[in-house]
Amino acid sequence: MRIKVLGCSGGVGPGLRTTGLLVDEEILIDAGTGVGDLSLAQMGRITDVLLTHSHLDHVCGLAFMADNLFGLIERPLHVHATRETLKTLQEHLFNWRLWPDFSRLPDPEHPLLVFHTLEPGVTKRLGDIKVTPFEVLHTVPAVGYVVDSGEGVFAFSGDTYADDRLWTFLNQQPRIDRLMIEIAFPDEDAELGRLSKHFTPGLLGRELTKLRHRPKLFLTHHKPGTERAIEQQCLGALAGWDYSHLKRGDIILS
Repeated sequence: MRIKVLGCSGGVGPGLRTTGLLVDEEILIDAGTGVGDLSLAQMGRITDVLLTHSHLDHVCGLAFMADNLFGLIERPLHVHATRETLKTLQEHLFNWRLWPDFSRLPDPEHPLLVFHTLEPGVTKRLGDIKVTPFEVLHTVPAVGYVVDSGEGVFAFSGDTYADDRLWTFLNQQPRIDRLMIEIAFPDEDAELGRLSKHFTPGLLGRELTKLRHRPKLFLTHHKPGTERAIEQQCLGALAGWDYSHLKRGDIILS
């Protein structure tokens, strides 16, 4: 399984793109601003989009991708998310006021976007891989994903905060080879992290003691301007762990 990081920043700026992961050229996990770096041909190869939650930095690319692909592909693009996330997209994004409703274009019988409801804990097969969403704690209903290719297992927390449901679910898995998990703020902004439901290095380090697996960690979602502080604090907070700070364009093999 080959995962290309289209975006992994907690904001935008020169060289910074928000969350998007391209799995084996055909599956997109989250659709942040990194989607905009794909060519039309690359967008056209994507068959399925998995969304962790409804926040704009994780879904805005879906709106522009749908606009780009309209009239260019003859099959629908399948969008998978929880009931709450899909409801938000339909009411507040694809609603004809903020953006056209591509779930009814070019016509309701042949829409460009087809929405599929995911249930946490229920595994879905997409081609050669199995995907299982699991609940995480964020300011809106949110999930992470365990992606199993049969040869490797990759887990992505999405946006999350300290919550035993995360570790309980991951500990139930037979194996976790790679774990992509967020750290949005440095430790001095711990209160902001609590309010916005994002990890800091110290909090993540303490929470990781609950994980029975020992995967390689890929750290994501650093807010612009905080990267250096987070990297320095991780040296102590994650001592003993094999980890790296993700960058746009990185490739994860699992």
